[in-house]
Amino acid sequence: MDRRTQQPNEGTDIHMTQTPGLTRIKATARRDGDTLRHTVQVRDHQVTIDEPLDAGGDDTGPDPQELLAASLASCTAITMEMYAARKGWNIGHVEVDVQYSPAERGCPTKFQLVMRLADDVPEEQVERLRVIAAKCPVHRALDGEVMFQERIERVHLAA
Repeated sequence: MDRRTQQPNEGTDIHMTQTPGLTRIKATARRDGDTLRHTVQVRDHQVTIDEPLDAGGDDTGPDPQELLAASLASCTAITMEMYAARKGWNIGHVEVDVQYSPAERGCPTKFQLVMRLADDVPEEQVERLRVIAAKCPVHRALDGEVMFQERIERVHLAA
């Protein structure tokens, strides 16, 4: 079945399966009280997402767009570190900064990445890590064709 038309497992909050050529990841956001704060459940982990004070939130966590930048930064760093480990390279400290400018009228979405490595990492390794960084799953998802399948389910909520 085409991965773009797969339906999540409706009986659970979190569902991640891997079959040959297919990975499905599920996150569920639930409103936390009467504010804009939401608790997001991913597997056995919870993350608080909120809006800044000037946007009507309580600023108890990053906003969704900040979380997108954090996802790209962390995925890039982890991808570089995993690749270096497989190659047996000791690259030491890795740091990735991401600045994200959402799309506006006439301007595309823009991500600026700065990857910091120790100055003693050989140039050929640095170049290979730069190429590998662009292959992290989050980078590929943002850079590739994206499709959305949306629906609304109406449920009765207990008082």
